[in-house]
Amino acid sequence: MHPPDSPVVSDAGPLDAIAEAVSSGAGLPALARAVARALDAGLVVADRGGAVLAVAARSRDEERRLLAVRGELDALTLTVAGETAGSAVLQHRGEPDAGVLALVLTVLALEVERVRAPARASQEESAAFCSELLQGTLADGPAIVERGGELGLDLSESTGALVVRVHPHVAGDEGWRARALAAVERGARAVSPSSLVGGLDRPGPACEVVALIPAGGDEAVSRAAQAAFTELDGVLPGHGVSVGHGRATDQPADLPRAVQEALLACNVSEGDPESAVLGFEETGAYRLLLSAMSENPDELRRFYAETIEPLAAYDAQYETDLVGTVTAYLDADGSVAAAAQRLFTHRHTVRYRLERVRELCGLDVTSSDGRERLSLGLKAMRVLGLGQHDGPALGERETRPRRPASGGRRTAR
Repeated sequence: MHPPDSPVVSDAGPLDAIAEAVSSGAGLPALARAVARALDAGLVVADRGGAVLAVAARSRDEERRLLAVRGELDALTLTVAGETAGSAVLQHRGEPDAGVLALVLTVLALEVERVRAPARASQEESAAFCSELLQGTLADGPAIVERGGELGLDLSESTGALVVRVHPHVAGDEGWRARALAAVERGARAVSPSSLVGGLDRPGPACEVVALIPAGGDEAVSRAAQAAFTELDGVLPGHGVSVGHGRATDQPADLPRAVQEALLACNVSEGDPESAVLGFEETGAYRLLLSAMSENPDELRRFYAETIEPLAAYDAQYETDLVGTVTAYLDADGSVAAAAQRLFTHRHTVRYRLERVRELCGLDVTSSDGRERLSLGLKAMRVLGLGQHDGPALGERETRPRRPASGGRRTAR
């Protein structure tokens, strides 16, 4: 512990850590952690609009408490060449040296300016670009390169994509969407500083974000996906989070495919309580349905309508769980007892529900054909993004409200 009347920083060690964070290009989160250690303080760094870019404290719980009270603390302005770059809120545990404080604030300001440089374009333009890629309305390679260049995105190297979906589970929090977008941006740019992030404007309660990750290939995209989830875990505890990432490509015309793969992985992740972050390569048999979704989505929707949709509609009307029961039964390899255990209900209840399934859609889960068709119907539902928190499909969304299909939800915690 430092005496109260002595500077917290008295040797070059902490400053060396700051220099290493800058010179290594580790990103703003790593620099914020080094600064927090050097000043023996909790630290919140925000951009000029107030969006949080980095949080650093001794523990995750302390970071959450600091975010909760940061509005009550004095904010220090970060400036570059006389222009405001952002702000820093410090919660001191000691008295920092004034010279060291001025130095690290300058370093933070420069890093904030560097991180935010690719985001000069408005969020509306970034979101429109991401949305056009997602819907496939922008598929011409040269046009994609030109639009990306206008937004500060260099597509000369291999580029991948993330799709992130966040569902609020905390009432009365008006600013969670902005924090979610900023958290995804922090995670993506910690791995690739020139990443482009756009929030999608879709109906429904969820916040949906697309991030384009240039340079670094599949490994960088995977790290950015995990980093985005980690950032969301820190600022939005108790929210449902799903992150999907697609394969990187060095062909700009193939970027819509990468975004659609990321969306498919996100949809599959959302229906799997064990996979908060999922890559397209990890989606198994779902990959076979992506081309069907891209080339003939109406046929996939018809298959869903013939299999699972009557069950989902019945669940929505009567607050039952037929879709969840079919899912549990298939996951249990056709064992009624195991399905009942998974659903925390009686075996007779499971049998009754499966009989209701047969009456509604004409498919008998005890037959191999019935199980196969229902299994494919569930996969079609998840690829389409239907029946689970109103997630988006890879095309036009249905506007009819739907009840969550089944399964638990992992939350950021």
